[in-house]
Amino acid sequence: MENNPSSSRLDRKFIERNRRNQMKTLYHKLNSILPHQTSKAISMPDRLEEATNYIKTLQINLEKTKEKKKFLLETQRPNVNMKRSKKLILKSPKIEIHQIGLTLQVVLITGLDSQFLFNETIRILNEERLDIVNASYKVNKDSVFHSIHCQVQEEFGNGSARISERLNKFMHDY
Repeated sequence: MENNPSSSRLDRKFIERNRRNQMKTLYHKLNSILPHQTSKAISMPDRLEEATNYIKTLQINLEKTKEKKKFLLETQRPNVNMKRSKKLILKSPKIEIHQIGLTLQVVLITGLDSQFLFNETIRILNEERLDIVNASYKVNKDSVFHSIHCQVQEEFGNGSARISERLNKFMHDY
């Protein structure tokens, strides 16, 4: 190791140049994901303040959305049916999954006011990249029988077990 002062000065310059380049890269990355409001050039401190305000707005919107979702789930959740004895009974949903070759059949049995469960089942099947060929339902007294037919890929393998686990977890959490 050298004790040459010019060598340490060059090291500091090199380190400082790398730090500035890294900050510039991070600033451009931040700038690229923010919405552009004006076409004029904005100073870096002003743009960083704009980014801070934008992130705070996103956080507030996220909280509002979570509250709205919670409210909607609470209003959707009571799947209550009146029986002759006039007792309130909560009807829990049931789901069955059958794989026959390259076809997957999902049968969902819900109460009359549980359309949300059907929508979430479709969403989960889409996330699993299944092609939904047909979806139908039949109402019988206080129950709705949904039948969803999906086309699976050849390499699907044990995917029906994974989907069954996801859907059952969702139904249990519901």
